[in-house]
Amino acid sequence: MDSTLIAAPSSTKNKEKQRDPEAHSVKKGNQWYFGYKEHIGVDADSGLVHTVETTSANVHDSNMVVELLQGTEEDVYGDRGYLGAEKKDDAILVNNEGHPIRYQINKRPSQLKKASGEKFELLKAIEHAKSSVRSKVNMCFAHCFPPLTSPRNAVIL
Repeated sequence: MDSTLIAAPSSTKNKEKQRDPEAHSVKKGNQWYFGYKEHIGVDADSGLVHTVETTSANVHDSNMVVELLQGTEEDVYGDRGYLGAEKKDDAILVNNEGHPIRYQINKRPSQLKKASGEKFELLKAIEHAKSSVRSKVNMCFAHCFPPLTSPRNAVIL
């Protein structure tokens, strides 16, 4: 699972003299964006998208985990935006077959720096393995949604 920002016009120079009421602002790094966020769930084996949810941009990634799961998962992969998702009140911890779901969420780089020597190398290899699975999600975004810096931004409805 992952998400990407979809830009919406922030201008009020329209007939209604107002911005899109469903779009919101969010800060990513040092940059502010106005629009929506597209959340997708992707099958780890095939790379096919199974779930798509659109929210305003200010909805945190970890709040959308329940909507992105199908119920058959045994492992859930996500970037550091999903840290703590398994600890939320509405978290799904067991799939439909009764097997526990393992949340394989990438750690923040600062968490890796605390380790040293062999432990650091082991943690680095584990994070690389998680990222290898997650790369399928990023390929979906690369083909389905233009980057925010593209001159052809469009709101996907």
